[in-house]
Amino acid sequence: MREARLYKTAQGARVECRLCSHRCNIADGKFGICGVRENVGGTLYTHVYGKLIAAHIDPIEKKPLFHFLPGSRSYSIATPGCNFRCLHCQNSDISQMPRDKKRIIGEDTDPSEVASRAQESACESISYTYTEPTIFFEYAMDTAALAKEKGLKNIFVTNGFMTKECLDEAKGLVDAANVDIKGFTESFYKKVCGARLAPVLENIEYMRALGIWVEITTLVIPGYNDSDDELKNIAKWIFKTDKSMPWHISAFHPAYKLTDAPATPAKTLEKACAIGLTAGLKYVYTGNIAGLSNESTFCPQCKKLLIERYVFTIKKNVVKDSKCPYCSAVIDGVWL
Repeated sequence: MREARLYKTAQGARVECRLCSHRCNIADGKFGICGVRENVGGTLYTHVYGKLIAAHIDPIEKKPLFHFLPGSRSYSIATPGCNFRCLHCQNSDISQMPRDKKRIIGEDTDPSEVASRAQESACESISYTYTEPTIFFEYAMDTAALAKEKGLKNIFVTNGFMTKECLDEAKGLVDAANVDIKGFTESFYKKVCGARLAPVLENIEYMRALGIWVEITTLVIPGYNDSDDELKNIAKWIFKTDKSMPWHISAFHPAYKLTDAPATPAKTLEKACAIGLTAGLKYVYTGNIAGLSNESTFCPQCKKLLIERYVFTIKKNVVKDSKCPYCSAVIDGVWL
């Protein structure tokens, strides 16, 4: 165990955790909603510091990030735990382990070792992913600081439910984030995720104010969040916030506790993509179904193909100096 950051001692040996927007008030001997932060005699401890349960070299497109160092590789890590309890979690065996299995396992790995492995693997970045990086914040931040010293970028793949205090501490360390907008109603977030929508939207805006490059992902679940109205509302919100934020629309596959819904058909993703483009978004992508035309990046001005993709592989990239080579329009993003 290691003492946690971002908490305040309350009356009666209770503590208030200020890491995520649940803001758990935790009694002595109890854990927060995440299942990995425990109050021991008025001191809050994290049980997942250094508990590496997943480490892989991924194409950055898998995060997914399409406008941040495209074609590069990202050293991707996770510890157990999550502050959501999504019924459709794709990584429930590790994200829900502390709650479902009442245990926390992982290979003890120092932050310096993670940063060194990333550099030795010729990665351009470290991604904190697979589970929720907010939950292993202390480990992520110590690793991120060492990564910066080695010239590496840091990426959060996140549900976006952290606090502003958490984001303030991440300022200057986190360079990019892919944030889930899982649906666009509070009822969906409460029923399916055990959380709230409003803090996620607020945090996306705050991340951008801090200079973090942000891309959005929505996993479309038939019968749950696939109505035209809900998809239009997501697209309208992104347009209002910044129409240059890429929107990734992904297909659902039955998993964990949500097996009553069918897999998302390609036509639903194509419909959602059309909704995004009609709303005025500059970059809309489909995911989890190979071969759809909207895997690739087109110039929003002249409509020429700029980055051709197949799944997570880049077959062609003609973007130069952040501009379209055909019409000189600025192509938003962070480029190698």
